[in-house]
Amino acid sequence: MVNPGIFLAIGLAVVHAFFSKLTIPAFIPHHKWLSFAGGVSIGFVFLEIFPELSHAQEEIEHAQLPLLIYLENHVYLLALLGLVVFYGLDSLVLQSRKANQDQKNTDNASTIIFWIHISAFALLNVILGYLLQDLGAHSLYTCILFFAALALHFFIIDHHLYEHHKTPYNQRGRWLLVAAIILGMILGQAAMLDKAGVLVIWSFLAGSIILNVLKRELPDEQESCFMSFIVGAALFTGLLLAK
Repeated sequence: MVNPGIFLAIGLAVVHAFFSKLTIPAFIPHHKWLSFAGGVSIGFVFLEIFPELSHAQEEIEHAQLPLLIYLENHVYLLALLGLVVFYGLDSLVLQSRKANQDQKNTDNASTIIFWIHISAFALLNVILGYLLQDLGAHSLYTCILFFAALALHFFIIDHHLYEHHKTPYNQRGRWLLVAAIILGMILGQAAMLDKAGVLVIWSFLAGSIILNVLKRELPDEQESCFMSFIVGAALFTGLLLAK
């Protein structure tokens, strides 16, 4: 039987390649779809990522990994590391854009910052593509919910990266992200880490997802729609609880 993670990886690659170019605000107000996506993502964080981190902490404690044996709350430290790394990258991008606005009259980040930024997200995609192999043990319903949450997340990340980098992202960046998630899928089918190793890289990924959700998918008060946010959160939470 074919692992459903393969289909999910291909589907998410398609989101990066083509659906990121859709102009949803043309038929749905920007603040409404952004708030809806933020609600879905918050439901995903609280009902999937946080419980999974708690489970991962128990597993890693039992595994007694040499590099983590002297630390407590290993998983949460790794998640914090993922959050801090991507917060730092965002700060670099914003500083680069501001410097270019002042000196070169352009709204793009510098070329070097672009490659650093896109390489970091490509690494996340490799990790995610690899971890999708784990979905073989889940039901089709769970896989569909997982895909829906990640597709919305990817859609907003694509718009965020385009906002910072414009043409370089459209011409090169998004294709690198497509290749990265496919590469992760191939690695996931070719080689399997032990469970503790998988949980370690999942924890780092979870921290980056939490940051991206809180920073990019919860719009500012003047750009938000509370009802759309509630609908997204309630709908996704209800679907998760029904599984």
